[in-house]
Amino acid sequence: MNKLKERWGIEHNWQIAIILIVFAVTGSTASYIGKPILAFLNITTEKFSSFGYWTIRILLLFVVYQFLLVFFGWLFGQHKFFWNFEKKMLRRIGLKRFVD
Repeated sequence: MNKLKERWGIEHNWQIAIILIVFAVTGSTASYIGKPILAFLNITTEKFSSFGYWTIRILLLFVVYQFLLVFFGWLFGQHKFFWNFEKKMLRRIGLKRFVD
């Protein structure tokens, strides 16, 4: 537990629980709201192939997840951790210019 706290730069064990809860809530919420967004945009398996539909859905969920992660991190009082996590992720996927 101490290695995880040191790696994440947090001080208390309860912060680990909150961080894991935020990841779970964010993933569930992004998945839950993805289908209505696709329906609103009229993106279905009938109009696109299954491959096209799932490719678009995964890309949409990725973008929605990024915003929700920072939002829920703020809501649960861990904005600093999740903002740093988000910046690190964006740098790794090559979007460094949007962070710095």
